[in-house]
Amino acid sequence: MKNFLNNIREKKPLIHCITNYVTANDVANSLIGVGASPIMADEFEEVSDITKISNALLVNLGTLNLRTIKSMKLALKTANENNIITVLDPVGVGASGIRNKTAIELIENFKFSVIRGNISEIKFLNGEDGVVKGVDANLADLNDDLNNKVRIAKSLSKKTGAVVMISGKIDVISDCENSYICKNGTSMMSDVSGSGCMLGGIVAAFCAANDENLKASLMAVGLMGLAGEFARGGSVLSAIGNFTFKNNLIDEIYLMDDEKLQNGIKIEKFY
Repeated sequence: MKNFLNNIREKKPLIHCITNYVTANDVANSLIGVGASPIMADEFEEVSDITKISNALLVNLGTLNLRTIKSMKLALKTANENNIITVLDPVGVGASGIRNKTAIELIENFKFSVIRGNISEIKFLNGEDGVVKGVDANLADLNDDLNNKVRIAKSLSKKTGAVVMISGKIDVISDCENSYICKNGTSMMSDVSGSGCMLGGIVAAFCAANDENLKASLMAVGLMGLAGEFARGGSVLSAIGNFTFKNNLIDEIYLMDDEKLQNGIKIEKFY
């Protein structure tokens, strides 16, 4: 799996992000870092036009409101009609009625290329009991074993046709037939707001510039985890705060290349 990152930097895909206001700037900078071009447009009157000229659409439910729900649905309709890559990040689903209703409506009425979330969010979308703690996964769900996480990811993939990604200490990436795990990353990634949102954007960029969504998703999650390792540094004794880490993370995304990615990625097929 070579040249995935270089393909983004050569093609410079336009990524339409209807994302949350907390992390929009971080998502934009991480997209620039991998070589894509971000546009953060959520006005109903323009989302269809913006989606039509884009190479991928990211829908993130983080700061959901009634206005953006309408925009998301119109943008997704446009993307599906024009065979444009779509990525769903169901942030906080399971925490409130409007999030739950919106997320279910989206996966029932629109086609997604990739769905990325934590274990609690993906459990909810799969119709299972997941206990959500705000936008974070519940500790009980985090303790699910890998076999169960792979089962859930594969099940949701069969229902939706999407590649399903469960982010965690060990990431799970699956379509309806093949499942993989990624062991890149650092515990500090959970100490910054936005690492998951950035990954959603990066996944959209990788899928937009490369042919196979599963392989593209694998490389995207590997890049994010590897950048986190580089951002943290080699010594666990070195003092670093979470804001410094976030800045380092965005820098390492920008400095990544395919050679570093190939040499550092820790992807395994799960049987």
